[in-house]
Formats: sequence, C-alpha cells, structure tokens
Amino acid sequence: MSEHPDEIADNRRLWDAWTAIHTAGSFYDVQRFRDDPADVRIEAWERDEVGDVTGTTLLHLQCHFGLDTLSWARLGAARVTGVDFSEPAIAFARELAAETGLGDRSRFLVSDIYDLPGELAGETFDVVYTGRGALCWLPDLGPWAASVASFLAPGGTFYIHEGHPIMWTIADEQETPNDIRFGFDYFGADTLSFPVEGTYADLEAVVDAEVEHSWLHPLGEIVTVLAREGLRIELLDEKAVLDWPVPFLEPIGGGRYSFPPGQRERFPLMYSLRARKEG
Repeated sequence: MSEHPDEIADNRRLWDAWTAIHTAGSFYDVQRFRDDPADVRIEAWERDEVGDVTGTTLLHLQCHFGLDTLSWARLGAARVTGVDFSEPAIAFARELAAETGLGDRSRFLVSDIYDLPGELAGETFDVVYTGRGALCWLPDLGPWAASVASFLAPGGTFYIHEGHPIMWTIADEQETPNDIRFGFDYFGADTLSFPVEGTYADLEAVVDAEVEHSWLHPLGEIVTVLAREGLRIELLDEKAVLDWPVPFLEPIGGGRYSFPPGQRERFPLMYSLRARKEG
C-alpha cells in the first residue's frame, strides 16, 4: 500500500475522467487502431531497443486503455497483460481487444501498482514494459522496482521510455524555448498538486476532476532502485525529442517535438532504459 492513498484516489478520479476524453478524441485516434491491423503505437526505436518480442509474454504497467499493450501483441508477443488503476480504462481496453481480434492474446487487470503482487502472485513475464508519462504518478519508486523485478522471468527484460526528469522541472508557464525557467526542484521529494486544467490530449477539455498530484524522480533514483533489485542496466539513452506537445517545443514530424534548430542539444527531453534480470 502507498503512503499517499488520498492523492492516489484523486489521481484515479482524474484518469477515470481523462479516459472518456482520450478514447473519444483525436489525440489517440482509436478508430485508426480499430480499422488498421498493421497500426502499432510502439516507436521504431523502442522496438530496436527492446528487441524481437515474438512468442514472448509481456506485462505492461500503467497501461491506460491498452493501445500500447495491444500494439505489442500485434508485434508478435504471444500474451500481453495490461495493468492500470482506472476501471473505465481497463473496461475500454478489454472492449478494444475484443474488437481488434486480440482478446485471446491479451488480459487487462484493474490494480494499483503497489497492490500488484496480490493480483499476479507467482506469475513472471519475459518483458515488463512501462511507457511515457508513468513514473511521475508514483510517489515511491522502491515498491515499483520490487514489482518489476518480481514479475520478470530469469533472463527477462525490463524496458521504459519516459519524459526526462530534467524536462519535468521546467516551469508550467514556459511558452518559448528562450531563457528556459525551472519551476520545480530536480531533487524535490514533495508532492506536487495542481488544479486540473484539461488534459495533455486536449487542453480545452472539461474534466470531471479537481486536482492532480505528481512526484519528481531524479534519473539517479530510477537507476538505483532498479539496480538494488538485482537488475543489470544494459542501456540508458537520453533523447532530445519528446513524444507529446508542450508550449515551448515545436513539432518536428512523426508526432515528435523538440527545440528549434540550433537549440536541439540544450538538454534531454526523454530517456529510455533497458535492464535485465540475470538468469
């Protein structure tokens, strides 16, 4: 159990409300995923860094409504399991799996990350995956890393691609790439609470939730909690692009955003990490 039950309950209400917006809006374009069996939402560089998943079992933590989870199934994973704490998100994921013919190769569970051992007791997976925008919703990474390690089969791979901790420190009101201002402490451990204003997928959306809470985790903390669980870090790649829009970046094609030409190397915006459980 987390030491922040009230904050997690607030965030669950937020993600319940966001799910209705995200599944109906253009940002995720769910209809395209329904219509095109070749449509996958996993970046080419993710596929290269994870490797061939054909025939594997895969656990996706904080899966939202399952687009990435089901994409891994389309890429060849024999069995995928998605976990999220939002009941509406998981209900939609199950419906989407059935609609796309992936229901027999997928499973979706409603669970808080900190309660996972009880939900999946005794199971292990070849790959444990976490996508972008996940860790900032977790107040404590120690139990998270312990779950990752416990669900990995010997020789299994953990992979995450995320917003870089440096990127999360930039002031919310930053609108241009000039004179970047840092509004949050990189090493800050306090809960950050904000009034809800739309969603990253639709800034003007009316959301039936009042507050959101998040936590900043330095890169050193992320690496250390995984290493303490006996995982061997194989790759840590910092990237100068971001997978979602923010006001101070410009679109560069392919659904990515970065600083203007001449400023692209200012600092990292995302990172990917691959670790392995010794067999």
